Amino acid sequence: MGKKGLIDYKIFIPSLLIVIAISIPFAMYEAESLELLNSIFDSIVTSFTWGYLWYGIILVVAGLYLSFSKYGNVVLGDPKEKPRFSLFEYSSILIAMGLGSTIMRTGMLQWTSVANDPPAGVEAGSPEAILWGNAYSMFLWGFQVFAIFVLIAPAMGYILHVRKRPLMRVSEACRSLFGDKFSDGIGGKIFDILFLISILSGAAVTLGLGAPIVTYNLAHLMNIEITFTLTLIVTIVWVFLFSLSAYAGIEKGIKRLSTLNMYLAGALGLFIIFAGPGIFILNYFSDSVSFLISNYINLSLSTDSVHEGGMSHVQSNTVFFFAYSATWAMLHGVFAAKISRGRTVKEMILTYFLAPTLISWIATGILGGLGVYQYLNKDMNILKLVQNEERMAAIPEILSTLPLGWLAITLFMIVALIFLTTTLDSTTYTVAAYTSTRDMSKFEPPKTLRIIIAAIITVVALVLMRIGGLPPLEVVSGLMGLPIIVIQFILIWAAIKMMNEDEAFKYNIRK
Repeated sequence: MGKKGLIDYKIFIPSLLIVIAISIPFAMYEAESLELLNSIFDSIVTSFTWGYLWYGIILVVAGLYLSFSKYGNVVLGDPKEKPRFSLFEYSSILIAMGLGSTIMRTGMLQWTSVANDPPAGVEAGSPEAILWGNAYSMFLWGFQVFAIFVLIAPAMGYILHVRKRPLMRVSEACRSLFGDKFSDGIGGKIFDILFLISILSGAAVTLGLGAPIVTYNLAHLMNIEITFTLTLIVTIVWVFLFSLSAYAGIEKGIKRLSTLNMYLAGALGLFIIFAGPGIFILNYFSDSVSFLISNYINLSLSTDSVHEGGMSHVQSNTVFFFAYSATWAMLHGVFAAKISRGRTVKEMILTYFLAPTLISWIATGILGGLGVYQYLNKDMNILKLVQNEERMAAIPEILSTLPLGWLAITLFMIVALIFLTTTLDSTTYTVAAYTSTRDMSKFEPPKTLRIIIAAIITVVALVLMRIGGLPPLEVVSGLMGLPIIVIQFILIWAAIKMMNEDEAFKYNIRK
């Protein structure tokens, strides 16, 4: 098969053209388009706040049902086959994919947004507001978000590893529900194109908005100004790393980087505890977990409907975060399905529920605890510092307060860079697998195709970073979550229907 035959142009080209067509007017009229899109998004948030909150809860319930019912024992693959990765490797890959570098930013700074705009009845900047802040930061990386990420994986994993369907696509997973005419026709193409648009736009936004996590720390460390040239250099190094990792594949690239980063992140956490205010961090972590557990239902379902002045940061940001997570759900589900051969449905879902949640809570406790300590005890006015446009500048300011602050900043940058790399190499790998015409139940996506997709994502992101257009595209990524939510529920239904048809809970289980 020639290289031209390795990619399905019927879904890839329309998706790419739509992303470009959307991006051009955004870049030309960034302020106007951002205002328009924000007004649309705000209207959706106002009308469907309750819906997004219940959406997260329903998916958690669906995940627990699939895990602990007869479907949980179904093996994604040959029941005699051992899982492809050890539990540590498997968890590390899911953590790297699920959290990425975003946990480095939210863990360090999310508490400040809540402390400045706390729930109704709580005074801004007060001790209670600060407790709300770290507890909410933990809540963001909790069961609802990871349920959003993983719940299409059972259907995708089943068609790939059990039914051995050659194409790992949403349209293929819907075949048992809607028939061949839909899956092979325009309906299936629309589903597949929606998937690719959401991933290509989301990846461009991640690349564009992820770079500052590194550039602000690098500029602080080297005492230089942040320029587009510096951003370009960081991005090129980053693109080289994730292209190389994507080219190497899951075994040699993504798995090794993910497991390495777990050790590096652990080293950074221990360094902060032992070199910094360790006792305070451990106490504050305990307080944050206690406060989170006590207020979990409130955080999950409260809309502040009876309070004057509208929603606080907690309510509005939760809806945006769930909507934005829905955009990425397709990517996470397809990737989780690809690496879960040999795992049961229960193992896949519960690992995604528990491993990233545990690590995110630890990261938030340590990084957030360091910032809170500096605010309370060292007269560092972080709450004011984060209110300007250069919010990211607060991160190196906080880290530099540690003994050997340069070492903490360096480690932070390396961990963030590897997290960014693993997120995007997983993205390029998944898009290549999704668009490839190879039999994905037997082969890996073509290496050439992985590099081409990495280059396309990079060019789109760099152009938008240079001429404007990333902020509106970020809002569009959030809006893309709406049709994705519908597809999620369709695929949960499809997974159950396929397992019932095959009686997989009788015949495709470990003896």
